[in-house]
Amino acid sequence: MLNRILAIIFGIITLSSSATAGETLAAWKADPSRIFSTSDVDLEEMVWVARPLIVFADSPLDPTFRQQMALLKESLDIILERDVMVVVDTNPELKTALRKNLRPKGFVWVLLGKDGNVKLRKPFAWGMRELSRVIDKMPMRQQEIKKP
Repeated sequence: MLNRILAIIFGIITLSSSATAGETLAAWKADPSRIFSTSDVDLEEMVWVARPLIVFADSPLDPTFRQQMALLKESLDIILERDVMVVVDTNPELKTALRKNLRPKGFVWVLLGKDGNVKLRKPFAWGMRELSRVIDKMPMRQQEIKKP
């Protein structure tokens, strides 16, 4: 069990992608509202910088996926304020490293903390209000709130 957890954590951090060194961070800093694809990001660059929210579905037409994306888009201010980086994977045939490590079954979203660890996983759409409450309780977010 411990080996599986460590494999997931290190697999997430050592995600192989088509992004070259520095590209993911630069792209996110240039436009933090951008929605990234799992095949185009290097989440290792985002450790201690952002909270990746990875949304998986078997198709971009999945009704729950569409609902989740609509909920995220209508709460852009909450996303930006909490350093959330939205990453999507709607093609299970690509077998991305994140898909292999997190093993989604159909629709699921996974929130990673700034430390790169899985903080929350849900198989249904969730509004940013609820998600922001979870993020705001995280120790690192508490430190961010206290900073002037």
